[in-house]
Amino acid sequence: MAAAPAPLPAPVADWWERVNGSPAWQDGIFWTLAVLYGAIATASFIQVARIQCRVPEYGWTTQKVFQFLNFVVNGARCSIFAFRRQVQQVNPPIFQHVILDLPGLAFFTTYALLALFWAEILYQARGIMTDRLRSGFYIINCVVYALQGFLWLWLWWNPNHSMLVTSKLFIAGRQQKLREVGRVATICFCCFSARCIMMCFNAFDEEADLDVLDHPVLNLFYYLLVEILPSSLVLYILRRIPAKLRLSQYHPVSSS
Repeated sequence: MAAAPAPLPAPVADWWERVNGSPAWQDGIFWTLAVLYGAIATASFIQVARIQCRVPEYGWTTQKVFQFLNFVVNGARCSIFAFRRQVQQVNPPIFQHVILDLPGLAFFTTYALLALFWAEILYQARGIMTDRLRSGFYIINCVVYALQGFLWLWLWWNPNHSMLVTSKLFIAGRQQKLREVGRVATICFCCFSARCIMMCFNAFDEEADLDVLDHPVLNLFYYLLVEILPSSLVLYILRRIPAKLRLSQYHPVSSS
């Protein structure tokens, strides 16, 4: 029989419990997360505006759609953390799951779109048609959203623990699939792997539940690692916009 994991040192355990049980610490941590997500949402919106002002004639390119989705995802997370206590009081509980899961779905689409963006650039450089890439992107997203919608409906109709675990494991599976697609970037690979592992712990261990107010420290490290950090790094990497005097060299990635 495997030995039981060693308990945390008493000072660390006392600090952890004191922080988790303190409304002041909870509010401070969740407001910190709201501010960080709000800052990323603002930066994404500014990037959309800059690209639109610089090259308005190209419409909604893949890069511009990515920045807009990044704005939507981080704006939604900002609102959820800013009004976390109100979200916790939403009834019936299925609506809480929908509110908390929707940004994760949009996050999946946003970074799958980033992988599509890089793949299309590679295909275009080799003179290969990108129609199948875009079709695959749409099909994968439709399947993911349809399955998540089915799980929501099933959880509403039969709200038992096993269905809740299934729903959370499906969220972890989405992150595993995105990890495979995101091998083009070490950032995405590391962050989505960590996200997948944490969502699996979240499904089976109540002490690792990320959807409650009682674990603010866990929420802080989790969302910093798997969403705020990759979003910030990707925004930094994609901070450049097309030069206005070289419009002839800027091509939209869309396949139309």
